[in-house]
Amino acid sequence: MNIGALALLHNVICGGIAAAGFAVLFNTAFRALPWCAASGAFALAVRTIALSRDWSLEAASFFAALALGFVAFVVPCPAGLSRAVLDVAGCIPLIPGALATKAILSLFAIATKPYGTEQDIVVTAITTSLHVLFTLGALGTGLAIPMLLLRVNANKQAAREGR
Repeated sequence: MNIGALALLHNVICGGIAAAGFAVLFNTAFRALPWCAASGAFALAVRTIALSRDWSLEAASFFAALALGFVAFVVPCPAGLSRAVLDVAGCIPLIPGALATKAILSLFAIATKPYGTEQDIVVTAITTSLHVLFTLGALGTGLAIPMLLLRVNANKQAAREGR
């Protein structure tokens, strides 16, 4: 599946708006909102491109979070802006909301059937729940790896310099 430039632009704009909107909910300073929007746009662009190359949702989300984590750590941030804010706000558009909704509704369907739930409902509930859990785990792992690797290297460099 090849993604067109217009579809990619649509995803980038929507990802930026979502990231900036959630940054407002996190009480982020107004001057930081464009940076949060850029981080969300970047992360969603990376995931969209990976998905267009037939990657799984989990793998594409992991790679997007990993790329965002490295970029947020390497690119200089304006004074007073936490890299964690960029990481979290940038990953908000990557959360599979529609899939999570499907999983929750399937679990509700199982809970409301008194006896002998249908096998299709159970399979849907389990598979969608696992996809959501693995995607969220991939996002957390992808964000943690750059922080751990680059922080360890920064500490080693500071120790060599005698700080």
